[in-house]
This record gives sequence, structure tokens and C-alpha cells, in this order.
Amino acid sequence: MKSKLDVLLTDTKTTITFHNNQGTITILNSDDPDLEKAHAAVYLFIKERTVVGIGKTFLKDRIQKESFDKVMLITPPWEVEVDYLEQLLAAEANENIQEAADQAKIPANYEKAISEYKDQIVFVLAGFGYSFKPKEKNIKEKAKPAKARHKWTKEVSQIEFFIDTRESKATVLWIKRNEMLLKAGATMMAQPPLNKDGSLGFAAKMGQRIREDHQAQIKDFVTTEDILLKSVNEVGLFLYFGGTNTWLELVDASGKTLDEWTIVT
Repeated sequence: MKSKLDVLLTDTKTTITFHNNQGTITILNSDDPDLEKAHAAVYLFIKERTVVGIGKTFLKDRIQKESFDKVMLITPPWEVEVDYLEQLLAAEANENIQEAADQAKIPANYEKAISEYKDQIVFVLAGFGYSFKPKEKNIKEKAKPAKARHKWTKEVSQIEFFIDTRESKATVLWIKRNEMLLKAGATMMAQPPLNKDGSLGFAAKMGQRIREDHQAQIKDFVTTEDILLKSVNEVGLFLYFGGTNTWLELVDASGKTLDEWTIVT
């Protein structure tokens, strides 16, 4: 295998560009302000040149700050779906990301092309000294419990779950694999929590952005219409700016959590 690349190095980032408009890889420090912008990319969280986390959005509340030192943005060409590329890269890293169980199967007519593109990414990153697997000698000391995986079912889609935490009260249904229904009348935390220095954290900023997308459906921090959100995480960010495990906060009428209903064992 071989890849033709253009590489641009600056004091703060490395940009690797594939020839023939085949996408880019951008390597940034974990505190780079450019990460606050929205990118149509797959994010790879890096610690000591090894991939330790994968996602389609940059949410620092998902992963402890000290557990990664760089972030890579994999921006594929238009014909490569970001969702499908994320799945294959996650499988390469053996990373149990939270959304993995909820994603659709890659269509057969896309699978070969996306798999080949994934192989190019892995090949190029290996050439720059980055790995999707920890070094053998460090596997035992770095081993951590796998993140919980959850599976949507039709049975679960019929159940109302309730949140009553952090100044928020709401009724929620998980109606589709990537669709949460937040019923009208939900009460939201009015003000986001601040960092010790008085600044907004990343979770608070993301929560504010989601609220801005639905500002026409909110009055006095109460939702006036049913709202569709993309994930359990988004529900928590929208209602109370995250800060707790929403899978455990969502409970049915008998007190059984959404986590208990859907966790894959």
C-alpha cells in the first residue's frame, strides 16, 4: 500500500492532505480553540500516540481531559459517510463507543469503498507513528473496563422514561435508534454551571448550541413543543448541560433505568 500526501506543519497543528481530493487528517493539541468549532469529521482522541477514543463530535465531558493529549480530525471526501467511517475506525481500535450498538449496518454497496478508505487512514497514521492498538507491553497496565453499550428495541420505544435531576424534569421516549423524543413541558436548568475561573466548560457550550437549535420551542426554560434529539447524551446536554450519566437518570414508572433496559451484556 502507498499514499501520496501533502503535509503542512505549524507550531500548533499538522495537516495531512490526501491527493485527488481524498480528504484530510488534522492533528491538534487537546486544548486547541479550533476544536470548539463544528466539523463534519471523525474525531480520534490520542494519548501517547495511541487512539483511546472515537466520536463524531468533540465533547470533552465524554472523556477525562487528562486521558488524551491530541485530537485528530479525519475529514473524508464527500462520498465517504462519516457515520460509517466512524464505525470501521472504532472496530479497528476495538473501542466500545457508546453509540456503536445503535448505528445502522453499512450498506453492501458502500462497504468496500469505506473499508479501503479506512485502511488508508490506518496506514498513513502508522507511518506518522500513531496506532489504533496499545503497545503489547502496556496492554495490561492500560486495560480499562469497556464503556457500556446500549441497544434500542421496539419494546423500549414504547416506554416513557422520566428525568428529575439538576433542576430538570422531563418525559422522554427513545423512539428510534438515533432519535429521542422529549415531550413538551420539560423543565430545563436555567443557567449552565461554570468552571472555577468563571468560564463555560465544553459541555455547557455544547448544551447552549443545542438549545439555540430549538429556541423557538422554548419559553422561560420550559419546552413548548415535543422536541427530537439525536441521543441520550444530547438529552442530558439540552436539559442540564450534562455532568451526570443520563442513561442512569432516565427511569421508567417502576424506577428501572434506561441503562438497565438497554445495556448489552
